[in-house]
Formats: sequence, C-alpha cells, structure tokens
Amino acid sequence: MVLTGAELSRSYLKKAQLRREILTLLANREGWSDLVREAQELVELTTKAILREVGIDPPRLHDMGPILVAEIDRFPVELGDKFRQLAAGSQWLRAQRELSFYGDVDWIPTERYTVIDGNKALAIADLSLGLAEKIINTKN
Repeated sequence: MVLTGAELSRSYLKKAQLRREILTLLANREGWSDLVREAQELVELTTKAILREVGIDPPRLHDMGPILVAEIDRFPVELGDKFRQLAAGSQWLRAQRELSFYGDVDWIPTERYTVIDGNKALAIADLSLGLAEKIINTKN
C-alpha cells in the first residue's frame, strides 16, 4: 500500500500530537534537554506534515523553515508572520538537536538546558502544532 501525501501528513500530525503530551511530562519532570530534543522532532514532523498537505515532498533534512518561507504563497496570507516565526524557531531547534541529546565534552545537556530553553522550545512546538492542525484540518 502506498500512502498519499495527505495520509502521511495526518500520520505525522498524529505523531506530533503524541509528542506534545510527552513535552508536558518532560516539563513537569524538568527534563529540559530532552524537552528541547523532542520539541525539535515535533516541529520537524509538523512542518513536514504541512508541506505534504500542500503537495510538497519534503527533503530529508531536520529544518523545514526555509522551505516553508520559500513556499509561503501556498498558505493563507494571515499566517505569513507565524510561518516566518516558525522558521526562526525551527532553525534554533535544529541547532540544538545534537547538543540537547548527546552533548559534548564541554556541554552536558542535563546541566546546560534550563527552564528558559524549555519554555522557548514549548512555544515553538505549540506554534508549529497549531499551524499544522489548522492547515490539515481546513483541507480535510
């Protein structure tokens, strides 16, 4: 069975909605580095879902922000600023992807990430999820 872009976009959205529940658990447990990492994955899933929903096969990259901005004309005009904000947030999360998970000899994730980082990641994730739910629900 071959999935269509719309079926994949709904699948990605479902996976992202589950991850949002996980973000709440991580925030409650003050797992800031894991929250940042999972937020990045949520944003990657939702942005790819949005792109698939409008007929774009997203590349195998972790940051879809530049593609969203390049294709901004495919979306309602009133969402333009939100898409640009999401693109900036996606870029930040992409930069944190490996450090938040693996760290480095001079970067211990559980010591470096704070509630400020967690709140920023949550805000980006919520923006992305909200846009995906709006785009995908209005198309179906």
